[in-house]
Amino acid sequence: MELISRNGAAHLKSKVEMLYSPKVTVFMPVYNRAAFVANAIESVLAQNFDDFELLIIDDGSTDDSMAVVGRYEDPRIRVEHNDRNRGIPFTRNRGLDLAWGEYIALLDSDDRMAPRRLARQVAYLDRNPQIATLGGWVTKVNSKGRSVRNLIKPLHPDELKAWLLFRCCHANTSLMARTAALRDLRYDEDFAVSSDFELSVRLSEKYQAANMARRLTLMREHGGRITNSSGTKVQTAKVRIAERQLTALGVSFDEEDLARHCRLMRMKGKEWRDHPTFLDWAEGWLERLQQANARAGIYSQRALASVFGQVWFYSCLHASGTIGRRKALSRFARSPLRKGVGASLIDNLAFALKG
Repeated sequence: MELISRNGAAHLKSKVEMLYSPKVTVFMPVYNRAAFVANAIESVLAQNFDDFELLIIDDGSTDDSMAVVGRYEDPRIRVEHNDRNRGIPFTRNRGLDLAWGEYIALLDSDDRMAPRRLARQVAYLDRNPQIATLGGWVTKVNSKGRSVRNLIKPLHPDELKAWLLFRCCHANTSLMARTAALRDLRYDEDFAVSSDFELSVRLSEKYQAANMARRLTLMREHGGRITNSSGTKVQTAKVRIAERQLTALGVSFDEEDLARHCRLMRMKGKEWRDHPTFLDWAEGWLERLQQANARAGIYSQRALASVFGQVWFYSCLHASGTIGRRKALSRFARSPLRKGVGASLIDNLAFALKG
């Protein structure tokens, strides 16, 4: 099937939206998810907010995914097909081109929306025009749908932006955004994995992002998830993203600094034993980043201090198995980095009440 060009998609939209222009496009890329896609679709159709279209793009599935999708005759469902398997960033960009909604809500085809997700996010974005992208909290479930753990995300835009130095702060499957903002920057198709993280970093340079203190999505954990099967590629992508961020910040670093920066929030117990000087490096590194930002002014100093205080706390906590709990607590308490921790609770609580 021939792909519609970006100009062609825009022309098609201009003709159709005169008759039908939903508030939200729910966008679901599908690739070999026959076992889960019905569950995902039904969670969308069960929303207590009904001004939406569900745009499904099949990325060259070779299983029965499209047969499952074809069972649904709801007029709000629109199905498109890539000519072959093109990958996630290409398919997401095509979804941006074809979306008719003012807002676009992302949902992976193996996950489920909470029943009030769309209503809550639409109301939030309508009230807060300065926010371009909005995520929320996610509950991870196993292949049988049983809860495994909750993913709690930062709420305040300044803190969310600062956390991007270390990790993605949106669960992509919970994201709702202003369609125009995502079309403005688009996904980088050079990032076969972590394209959502890479786009979040670029968006943070131009727009504000936030998270709701609400569980919006159930994320299914199973062996077929891309993040579970692309570990080395994900780490390589994150190194590329971090290198760009650190360069923009104006901090000097070598390859070892870059590698350690990317491992800072992922160190396991044995790694602390194998790298006895890592805690000393971490404290000095975080202080250097603070000093660099004082000159560059890219991040809110208050938010950065809050994030660095939390990173420092968890670093000391995880190192305690090697250096002992008492010494770890002493290291945390002696460092000036500890002073920023309290600001996080205050700022996030105030932002949650305001939003």
